[in-house]
Amino acid sequence: MLQVSYIRENREQVLERLAVKNFKQPELVDEVIGLDESRRKTQNNLDGVSAESNAAAKKIGELMRTGNKEEAESIKAKTGAWKEEIKQLGDKLAAIEAELQQKLVLLPNLPHSSVPKGLTPEDNEVVLENGEKPNLPANALPHWELAAKYNLIDFELGVKITGAGFPVYKNKGAKLQRALINYFIDEAEKAGYSEVSVPLMVNEASAFGTGQLPDKEGQMYFVGLDNFYLIPTAEVPVTNIYRDVILKVDELPVKHCGHTPCFRREAGSYGAHVRGLNRLHQFDKVEIVQVAHPDKSYEVLEQMSQHVQGLLQKLGLPYRVLRLCGGDMGFASALTYDMETWSAAQQRWLEVSSVSNFETFQSNRLKLRFRNAEGKTQLAHTLNGSALALPRIVATLLENNQTEDGIKIPEVLVPYTKFDLIS
Repeated sequence: MLQVSYIRENREQVLERLAVKNFKQPELVDEVIGLDESRRKTQNNLDGVSAESNAAAKKIGELMRTGNKEEAESIKAKTGAWKEEIKQLGDKLAAIEAELQQKLVLLPNLPHSSVPKGLTPEDNEVVLENGEKPNLPANALPHWELAAKYNLIDFELGVKITGAGFPVYKNKGAKLQRALINYFIDEAEKAGYSEVSVPLMVNEASAFGTGQLPDKEGQMYFVGLDNFYLIPTAEVPVTNIYRDVILKVDELPVKHCGHTPCFRREAGSYGAHVRGLNRLHQFDKVEIVQVAHPDKSYEVLEQMSQHVQGLLQKLGLPYRVLRLCGGDMGFASALTYDMETWSAAQQRWLEVSSVSNFETFQSNRLKLRFRNAEGKTQLAHTLNGSALALPRIVATLLENNQTEDGIKIPEVLVPYTKFDLIS
C-alpha cells in the first residue's frame, strides 16, 4: 500500500509512474489527496475541541478545590456541548479514514524507474540469455507424451480425482518432483536462507498484507466456512511471519525459504500452450523471501536473481531473464524479473520464476518495520522469488534431456533421485 504522505507530496511523480503501469483510475490519486486533507482538518478540529474540553475539566477541578463552585458549575454546563462535538468529529473522522483506506488499497505499487513502458508480455525487456538451446530430432516428444510413455505423470487420473490442472505424479515422476524440492531447499540454505514450513491456508489479514486482497480474490481458492484462502504462493504465509513486527536493524536482511504446494484458480484456456504441466491449478514451488534494508533492497534483488539463475545453470537449462514492462507487472511489485527456460520440444519459452522487489508496499500493509540506527522505526523492504516453481522445470527437463535411451537426469540431481536415467 502506498503511503499517503508520499502521494500528497509527490502527486505528479505518482501519476507519471502509475501511467507506466497502465493504471486505469488515475482520478483515485486526487481522491486520496482530498480525503487526506479532510482527515487532517477533522483531526485538527477534534484535537482542538478535545484540548479545550480537557483544559476546562482541569479548570473545573481547580475551581472546586478553591471553593469557586458557581464558576465551576458555569464551565461544567458547557461540557455537554463539547462531548457531543467530540463524538460527532470522531464519527466523521472514522468515516473519512474508512473511505480513505478503501481508495488507497485500490492503488497499485509504483514501478521502479527502470521498468519499461508496455502493455503486454511482448513489451518485456530481455535482460540476458544464457545457454545453448538443444537441437532435438524431428520425432522429439513434448513432455505430456514423455510423461505417458514413461508412466511419470497421469493427467487424466488427476481429472478423475479433482479436475483439470491437478496431475498425479507417479514412479520416477514423483521421485523427480521430490528430488527437485530437496535440491532447491538445500541450495537455498547454502545461500543463507533458513527453511520454514508454513500453513497452506491463510486468513484475510495475511492475504491483505501481501497484496492478494483486494486485488486477486478471484484467483484464490476460498474456504468459505472458515474464511480462509488456499495460498497462491509461499510468499504469503512466509512474509506474514513478520506482520506487526519491529525488527532491529542488525537483524536485516531476514532470509527465509520454504516449500509449499500452490493453488491458483487461474482461468484456463485451450491449446498446446497450456497442455500438460504448462498451466496447473496446484503445483509445488520453493520460495525465497527477504526482508531488507531500503538502502540495499535492489542489491538484494540482483542477488536473488543470480541465485535463481545459478539453479538453472546447474540444471543445464537454457534460460533468459526478462525485466517486466509496466503492463505485465503484478499489482504489488515495484520491479520484477522473470526467468524463462527454453522448451526444446515445444519450441517456446516457459516462465519458471519471478523475482520481485515490493519496496514498502507490502510492509506498509503489514506494519513491518525496523528500528534504525537513530532509534526511529522505519518501513522495511520485502522481496521474494520462485527458486523454483516445479511444473515447467520438470517439463523442460523431460523435453530437453530426452534421448533414444531415455531421459537423462542432470548430474546435480542424481544424489537426490538415486537414478541417472528414466527409461
